[in-house]
Amino acid sequence: MKIEKRLIRFITRTNWVLLVLAGITGFMLTTPAFAKGVVFGGLIVTINFHLLARTLNRSLKPPHLASPNVILAKYYIRFIASGVIIFFLITQKVVNPVGLVVGLSVVVASMMLAALLEITKLRIKEAV
Repeated sequence: MKIEKRLIRFITRTNWVLLVLAGITGFMLTTPAFAKGVVFGGLIVTINFHLLARTLNRSLKPPHLASPNVILAKYYIRFIASGVIIFFLITQKVVNPVGLVVGLSVVVASMMLAALLEITKLRIKEAV
């Protein structure tokens, strides 16, 4: 399997695992508003990641090549929708903003974990 597909699959699965773990930890150790922020932030960023991956997969395959403008338009629509949702969650005091930032970091944490694992694999191959 190509490294790109393996990384995307790993990040996609790890997003959900980290979201569940962070949500459970949040509800066990923090206030409900903070825990809801973690869960909602994680859901927003994870769903955005899935939609972006799906858009790119569909748009860049040979029979259905889409123009870059269409891809960017979809990206900006998702970005604006995410901003509106985040604005609503914070202004209505549904979530704690710090918890929301922690939740929004789920994909970044997944990517960092994937990068660390790939570096470790490369170092092990070099050592052998």
